[in-house]
Amino acid sequence: MKIAVTYDNGNIFQHFGKTEFFKVYDVEDNKVISSEVIGSNGVGHGALAGLLAGQSVDVLICGGIGGGAQAALEEAGVELCAGAQGDADQAVEAYLKGELVSTGANCDHHHHEEGHSCGDHEEGHSCGGHGEDHSCGGGCGGHDDGHFCGGSCGGCGSQPVLTGRNVGKTCRAHYRGTFNDGTQFDSSYDRGEPLEFICGVGQMIRGFDAAVADMEVGQVVDVHLMPEEAYGMPDPNAIFTLEIAQLPGSEELEAGQQVYLTNQYGQPFPVKVAAKGETTITFDANHEMAGKELNFRIELVEVNE
Repeated sequence: MKIAVTYDNGNIFQHFGKTEFFKVYDVEDNKVISSEVIGSNGVGHGALAGLLAGQSVDVLICGGIGGGAQAALEEAGVELCAGAQGDADQAVEAYLKGELVSTGANCDHHHHEEGHSCGDHEEGHSCGGHGEDHSCGGGCGGHDDGHFCGGSCGGCGSQPVLTGRNVGKTCRAHYRGTFNDGTQFDSSYDRGEPLEFICGVGQMIRGFDAAVADMEVGQVVDVHLMPEEAYGMPDPNAIFTLEIAQLPGSEELEAGQQVYLTNQYGQPFPVKVAAKGETTITFDANHEMAGKELNFRIELVEVNE
């Protein structure tokens, strides 16, 4: 078996699409027998999956990764373990012991908004194996303040990598997001500043990216996104129960509260208190928009290489 890690000076590099190096480990009988560092040769995120497949890599351990890259890896037959941080060698050892929990495509989002933060509630991979360290394996690792990297990739594993004139380019767009009943949940117009993002690299929910991929500057489109194109369906594995005694301070919490827990990497992630008993407390780490159909009016303002 071969395990590849996005690599930078001993540590896990946090942006899959920008990684310059991978450290590739040869594993036999669940033990590392050799390793080497290889260059990505400057290829973009869309080609990195092919590079790894060409090296016969079975598993990728990385930090932040988007839905498009996850889909490419799945098509290439490479297992993904995202949301990892810190020492690369230690992460591989943790993986071989079954102690590294993936967050899936853990950097999908549609906009900047303060108050949202990086969660670990992705695509059915999250919140496995909770022990006293509350190891949800989450985190966005290294993304700009104000980005929120919650939200699920939904069914993107079966979707092709995005193509279009704007893919890989820095786009600025205004948008207004509404639910099916017309209620607005977000608007860049209200903030007076267009959203800036790189199209097609997984910074955005897939349906938003797909809408922008072939737009022309000045064009306005209306899109209706099913949950699979937005934040996915709620994941039952992202609902977990802990002993109140194991979580200092939880005795003060009440059902319905939004709080942050810390995963085994020391990264905070948002959860909602779903229920509280006398001795246990149940948290829901699903994104608040999981399972919802979303509507966006998108105006493409600017495109730069």
